[in-house]
Amino acid sequence: MAGKTVKVSGPLIVAENMADCKMYDVVQVSDLKLIGEIIELRGDKASIQVYEETSGLGPGEDVVSTGEPLSAELAPGLITGIFDGIQRPLTSLYFKYGKRISRGVSVDKLDREKKWYFTPKVKAGDSVETGDILGVVQETEIVEHRILVPHGVKGTVAEIFEGEFTIEETIARIKTGNGIVPVCMLQKWPVRKGRPYREKLSPEQPMVTGQRVIDTLFPIARGGVAAVPGPFGSGKTVVQHQLAKWADADIIVYIGCGERGNEMTDVLNEFPALKDPKTGEPLMKRTVLIANTSDMPVAAREASIYTGITIAEYFRDMGYNVAIMADSTSRWAEALREMSGRLEEMPGDEGYPAYLASRLAEFYERAGIVKLLGNGERVGSVTAIGAVSPPGGDLSEPVSQATLRIVKVFWGLSASLAYKRHFPAIDWLISYSLYADKMKAWYDEKVGKGFLKYRQFVMTTLQEEAALDEIVRLVGVDALSSRDRLVMETAKMIREDYLHQNAFHEVDTFTSLHKQLLMLLLIYEFYTLSEEAIKNYVSLDDILRQPFVEKIGRAKYIAEDDLEAFDAIIGEMSARIKALQQGGEQDV
Repeated sequence: MAGKTVKVSGPLIVAENMADCKMYDVVQVSDLKLIGEIIELRGDKASIQVYEETSGLGPGEDVVSTGEPLSAELAPGLITGIFDGIQRPLTSLYFKYGKRISRGVSVDKLDREKKWYFTPKVKAGDSVETGDILGVVQETEIVEHRILVPHGVKGTVAEIFEGEFTIEETIARIKTGNGIVPVCMLQKWPVRKGRPYREKLSPEQPMVTGQRVIDTLFPIARGGVAAVPGPFGSGKTVVQHQLAKWADADIIVYIGCGERGNEMTDVLNEFPALKDPKTGEPLMKRTVLIANTSDMPVAAREASIYTGITIAEYFRDMGYNVAIMADSTSRWAEALREMSGRLEEMPGDEGYPAYLASRLAEFYERAGIVKLLGNGERVGSVTAIGAVSPPGGDLSEPVSQATLRIVKVFWGLSASLAYKRHFPAIDWLISYSLYADKMKAWYDEKVGKGFLKYRQFVMTTLQEEAALDEIVRLVGVDALSSRDRLVMETAKMIREDYLHQNAFHEVDTFTSLHKQLLMLLLIYEFYTLSEEAIKNYVSLDDILRQPFVEKIGRAKYIAEDDLEAFDAIIGEMSARIKALQQGGEQDV
């Protein structure tokens, strides 16, 4: 029996005669069959958030429950896909209905007619359990889609087939204790429920991004969580684009949650044009895009975050390292606030619901590096990076504060750095990473024992510069001692020659950890050799006039296959400073 609407308040609808329904059941509203989700039950009345425009609806409309929660469809066809917040394929909608999404339109989330070539990895008679790989489909040139034994299935492979199949055709039959279970490529999973795993591991390896300020000062672990808060124009989206392009993740899931339409248009235009640096193929061939712009119905923003993390967990379960970019969680929180207000719940800080922090934690806690279900010791990871857009750049507002209590990496973007054209505009005085010490053993083994020592040197020098800035503003740079002036010059080198990075320069856009180590060594050697020379009465001005100073500034443009050039610069610097000490101008 269908329920009937008794109240319509924007995207919130209240319906009666819904006593048989459950929380988070998906319903269809009115003859238009608008998609909604039950978010509150009181007696036989259900409050429903509708993911589509509700104008024109009134009391007495039919509401029919599907009896199922909002679920993501997981199968070949996800990669290169562009979906809305509830996983409707925008490309298919465009070809079927035109430029604007009409209300109540219905298309399959994934293509039911396309055939994929399935190659088995097990044979009849093999024992399998939940999470084991039955076979593979080459989804794109970059991504091998691994078809897994569905959740709750354990037994012996009775039959398995090779060839071309649609995602709904049977590719295997598994004999279980309850009989024969047919298996197809398509799986469904409730988006609000995390996918299971065997064991969560401690993150001890960085996700290398090629961005020097991140990899050196504020690294994120593989399976870690990070927040990128910053005001308008400070470069949040460009930072996330750089991470999507260069981070050593196998799969990228990018969620545009409530962002401006023109920003999502840029993403949709740029990602197919960007080349994956590892393979030379378009970046889209390992990317899933979820586009939920600010003019789309507000309730779908909340769903988009859960849809994205569910898709990320699915690829994690195949053994991939997945990076999920959410841009931005502030818009998602605004959707929570609107729905909470319409439900007439008691508001918390600035009108946000009291459960804001727990909902944010639910999202970020689904990231991590885990041992996977199934036979063998397979490991996969989801690394979550959420942009936060605090109004006016005020980090004391509730979404920023709730996020900071959860994440372990904070890349605070600064409007003043952005206005100075210093990008990435990550402020080294307010940002932090709690993973760096945990990853010490990895850095010592894979990069070099000096890397973390140079990192500490950089942090100390930048903090000293911040303290000396106050004195310089009061009495001028000439009042500083030679050693303090050297600190200021070294900090300037770190800022302008190391931390500043040009995303559009073919060499400077990405820096390997080995090159980062050499660049740090260069600046460190400059400081230590100059400090020794100053003690021997060499003028700092004489040192700064030497040609190697300009070469240090241009070291960022040395190509990855020409790193021997660093040895030449260090050799020249050492020889010239030594000559200055022997020839010795006096520092008056």
